[in-house]
Amino acid sequence: MSDGPTPPPRPDNLHEQTVSRLNNLDAQVAAGFEASPYSYPRTHSTRDVLAAHPAPADMEGKLEAGQDWPEETYALAGRVTLLRHMGKAAFADLTDEHGSLQLHLSKQETENFDPTKKIDLGDIIGVRGVPFVTRTGQLTLRVTSWQPLVKSLHPLPSKFHGLQDEELRARRRYLDLMINPERRAAFRTRSRAIRYIRNFLDTREFMEVEGPTLQVVAGGTEAKPFKTHHNALSHDFSLRISLELYLKRLLVGGFERVYEIGRNYRNEGIDRTHNPEFTMLEAYFAYGDYQDMMRLVEEMVSGLVQEVTGSDKLTYQGKEISFTLPFKRLDFVTALKEAAVLDFEPTDLAKLREWTDAKHPELRKVPDYKLLDKLFGEYVEDNLIQPTFVTDVPLAISPLVKAHRSRPDLAERADLFVAGFELAPIYSELNDALEQRARFEAQSARRDAGDDEAHEQDEDFLLALEYGMPPAAGMGMGMDRLAMLLTDSDSIRDVLLFPLLRPEGQTGEADAEA
Repeated sequence: MSDGPTPPPRPDNLHEQTVSRLNNLDAQVAAGFEASPYSYPRTHSTRDVLAAHPAPADMEGKLEAGQDWPEETYALAGRVTLLRHMGKAAFADLTDEHGSLQLHLSKQETENFDPTKKIDLGDIIGVRGVPFVTRTGQLTLRVTSWQPLVKSLHPLPSKFHGLQDEELRARRRYLDLMINPERRAAFRTRSRAIRYIRNFLDTREFMEVEGPTLQVVAGGTEAKPFKTHHNALSHDFSLRISLELYLKRLLVGGFERVYEIGRNYRNEGIDRTHNPEFTMLEAYFAYGDYQDMMRLVEEMVSGLVQEVTGSDKLTYQGKEISFTLPFKRLDFVTALKEAAVLDFEPTDLAKLREWTDAKHPELRKVPDYKLLDKLFGEYVEDNLIQPTFVTDVPLAISPLVKAHRSRPDLAERADLFVAGFELAPIYSELNDALEQRARFEAQSARRDAGDDEAHEQDEDFLLALEYGMPPAAGMGMGMDRLAMLLTDSDSIRDVLLFPLLRPEGQTGEADAEA
C-alpha cells in the first residue's frame, strides 16, 4: 500500500458529519490503506454474480444454506448503501450500476476487518470474496479482503423515503440515481429507445448526420431562439430551434435519406412536456410524401414499443395504450369543428377570431393564425390518448409544408398524438423556392409587427432551394416525450438527466408556457 499524495488542508467550516467521516478516513489511512486509490481490479459486477448463482429456490438443492460455491472468487466494487455491524461481523449492501449484493464481513474471515468499522454509508469500496447463501436464503458475498476507494463526505438520503421534493430530485440528479434504481432503469430505457431508432433508420439506408448548433438564422419552426455572441467573428448567433433547414440542404446536395438526433434550444416556458433544451429526431427522405412518412413512423414506433415492453401495448399514467398497426387517422378541421361545436370552417380566420374573442377572451392577444393551434390544444388534444395521426393541418400554421393537393387552405401535414400530447409532426416538404420565399416574407412581416416567434428569412436556405430540392417527406419526433411514454413518466423532468432549472437560491415560479 502506498502513502499516496499529501492530502489537502481541511476548511474550518465543515459540517460535523463531514468531520466525522474525514476522521474515519484518517483511521483507514492509519491502518495502511490509500486515501484515494487510482484504480481497483474489479472482475465482475453484482449482476454477474446474481446471474451466475440463481436463487436457492431455483437451484434444485445444489447448495445448502451457509455453503460456499467452491473456488469462485469475485472482485466487486460499488457504493455501500446499507450497513449493520454486529460485534465481530457485519453485513452490508454493495450497490453498483446493475444492482445490489449483500456482503458478509467478519473478524475471522475478512482481512483488515477492524477498519471496516470506519466505513460510512455512501462510501465506495472494493471487495473480494466467495458467494454463499445465508440461513434466510439470501445470496451473499463472503468477503475475504476489501479496500476503501472513495470516502463519501455526506450522508445518503433515506433509502426508504428518498428525495421527496421533485425539484431537488432534478437538481441533485446524482443522488436520485444513487438511491432510486427505477430512475436508473428509466434512463437505460431512454438510451435503449434511441439505439433502436438509430438501428431502424440505419437499416433503411438513412444516414445519420450532424448539423450546426450555432446558426446565423435560427429556422425550421416558429420559436424564440437563445442568442449568443461570437467574439472572434464579432457577430451574434442563435442556438438552433430546429434541425430542419440544414437537413434539407443535404437533400439539395444529393443525399436522399438523412436523419439527426440532436439538441434544440427554444427560449420558451417550462411545463410538464416542455423544457427549453430538448432532444429531437428529424428524418427526411427524397421522393416520398407525408403518407409514406406516416407509414414509416407508425412502423418504427410500434416496433419500438414491442422492443421495450415485449408487447404492442403499454400503460401510461393508468391508461392502456395500444400501438397495434395501423394508427388511427383524424382530420384536423373535422375534429376541431366537432369538439368546439363550430358552424363555420375554422380555416376562415376572420370568423375564427370573432368566435374566439367571444368564447375565449384570454386569447385576444394571440395572433389570428395561431388561434387554430391554441384551440386545437384546448378542445381536442387531451382526448387523443391512443396513437392518432391528426391529418391535413391548416396551411396557416405550416410555413414549411406543401399545400394539400386537393385543398389549398390545408397542408400535407400529419401530427402524431399519443397520451394527449404531440409526439411527431410529419410533412410533405415544401420544395418550391418561390413559394417558400413568399411564405418567409409573410413571416418577416409578422416579425416586424412584433411576433418574435415568427420564422426568420434564411436567404442561404432559399438559395439552396433555388438549385432544386427533390420532393421529400420529413418528420420530427421529440425524444424526451417518447421517453416519457416508454417509462410512464408524468413530467419531462423525469426523463432529462439534467433539466433546466432556476438557479439555486432564486425564488419564484418557473414561467409556464403561454
